[in-house]
Amino acid sequence: MPRMSGDEHQAHPADGSAAPPYGPARVRRARRSPRSRALRYLTWSALGLVLAGAGGTAYAWQHLDGNIKGTDVDAALGDDRPGAQHDGSMNILLLGSDSRAGTHGQYGKGVAGARADTAMVLHVDKSHKKASVVSIPRDTMVERPRCATGHGSTAPAAHEAMFNSSYEVGGPACTVKTVENMSGLRMDHYLEVDFEGFQKLIDELGGVDVTTHRAIHDPASGLSLDAGRHTLKGKQALELVRTRHGVADGSDLGRIQLQQAFMKALIHRADTVDPLGHPGKAYDLADTATKTISADSGLASTDKLLGLGKDLKGISPARTDMVTLPVTYDAQDAGRVLPLETASHRVWDALRHDRPVPASATHDSVAARTDSPVSASS
Repeated sequence: MPRMSGDEHQAHPADGSAAPPYGPARVRRARRSPRSRALRYLTWSALGLVLAGAGGTAYAWQHLDGNIKGTDVDAALGDDRPGAQHDGSMNILLLGSDSRAGTHGQYGKGVAGARADTAMVLHVDKSHKKASVVSIPRDTMVERPRCATGHGSTAPAAHEAMFNSSYEVGGPACTVKTVENMSGLRMDHYLEVDFEGFQKLIDELGGVDVTTHRAIHDPASGLSLDAGRHTLKGKQALELVRTRHGVADGSDLGRIQLQQAFMKALIHRADTVDPLGHPGKAYDLADTATKTISADSGLASTDKLLGLGKDLKGISPARTDMVTLPVTYDAQDAGRVLPLETASHRVWDALRHDRPVPASATHDSVAARTDSPVSASS
């Protein structure tokens, strides 16, 4: 079967020769990052304290509640799924997309070419005190399962399809099904952030501080930054998390490192906002954030998100481990990567048994030679 098309291909060594010198892909959040209250701000403290500061009126609650778009993933996927884990652990698929189309059960053509450019599996351990994040490169060639399009038709299964084509074909439910198919793990929830709303949120925060260790110039995303410290407003922040051509080998592996580094910087910035001291600003942020979020029907309300935030409040950055799915370059297509079967199995098996991902599982991955040129500014 012909390989599915995606973004323009980027040349990098497919035969393993002259591989560029990259750093380790295994990235642990810096210990100097904000403690768990920064994480709670986005999903718990912000909404809870904003509502308290606004008087907790029913209108305010209903308004924020109505912002969140939901998809009934359970109904879309039925019973043909991995079994749920009953040990108290939890798996959440985190997506960053360029469109919110399709979040009312309309997939396929209704998605209008939308793609999930960012995909991470967040595993919360049974104690809810530790977490592991596995980033899945969008250029990964996978076995995409048969998926409903949301228009009464079905997209056939595809052999060696690009991972992010699952969203284009069948929306978030198909992406959930694809992740479950490749990992053997049931996704308890999914959360999606729309890039357009992301840009507005960064502007309302007043920008996010990052440090570039070398210049980044990417004509494709529009990003142009000299080495040094920068305060990125919404447009530049969006350019950064979408940049791939100006870093590393031009594949998605370098972009993943940029995204992980920016996540740390965003947590740093969010930690400076005082919802009680600036209730009006905090409400605007919460309003924008909830407009930016799509979720499965089990999370698509403010009270359910608040509950999730409470569940996650004990997880500190130092207890969150971030890795990239072990992959190798596709010898048949220089712009794509293939999962390392044995190593990937070890990653998913660790999550299935509620254990940390062993460092040795990612040792032979080409992602282990990718180093981020960006860090959060202290």
